Amino acid sequence: MEKQHKNIWLKHITVLFITVGIFGTIFYISSSLTDRKIAELNTIQNNISIDLLSAETQYSLLGELDCNQVSTSVLSDQLNMLSGKIEYLGSNGSSEDLVQLKKQYSLLEIKDYLLMKEITKRCGQKSVFMLYFYTTSENCSECVKQGYVLTSLREKYPALRVYSFDYGLNLSAIETLIKIYGIEDTKLPALVSDRQVYTGFHSVEDIEKLVPKLVETLPSEKEAAAIKKPTI
Repeated sequence: MEKQHKNIWLKHITVLFITVGIFGTIFYISSSLTDRKIAELNTIQNNISIDLLSAETQYSLLGELDCNQVSTSVLSDQLNMLSGKIEYLGSNGSSEDLVQLKKQYSLLEIKDYLLMKEITKRCGQKSVFMLYFYTTSENCSECVKQGYVLTSLREKYPALRVYSFDYGLNLSAIETLIKIYGIEDTKLPALVSDRQVYTGFHSVEDIEKLVPKLVETLPSEKEAAAIKKPTI
């Protein structure tokens, strides 16, 4: 009888050690992945901080470049990289990390917007700028659909540059844009182009009619033929 009790205790102790080992391993792996993600995020944010500090220098340097040397903003690569990180954190990161990254992204967007407007004015490029204000899908069911429409427009019109801003991000730079254009949280989504504000959802066809300059950015049949014509 005593031997049976001993065997039972041994089994319980063995199960306990196995359980503790499993939970310990899971905790270690989870902690390692979290630490790695935080370290990666900190590196990205440090790099972005440097980019923001050097943005004014970049702005001055653009004045020294020939227009043939400038095709896209010097900040475009950072924007693309950051956009991917935001999507990743949206499904894998904490809300605090995501908010911080979105603020950094928004500041870079505004800087890119100002730089590209200067380039367009100085070099006579065919560019159309559009500011897009949105909020969470819970408070704006049409904001998600509007995002898809803008993605389609960007694919159709390479000269279109869309800058997206979260209305509720609580960032002073975005709040300034909101005040300048009189954007209201009850009238989202909202688009701004050439200082004109368009509230509510708009389809691709709607936007093409509202912003005729967009269609003008596409090359004519003659220009398109010249582009396709092989050079000898």
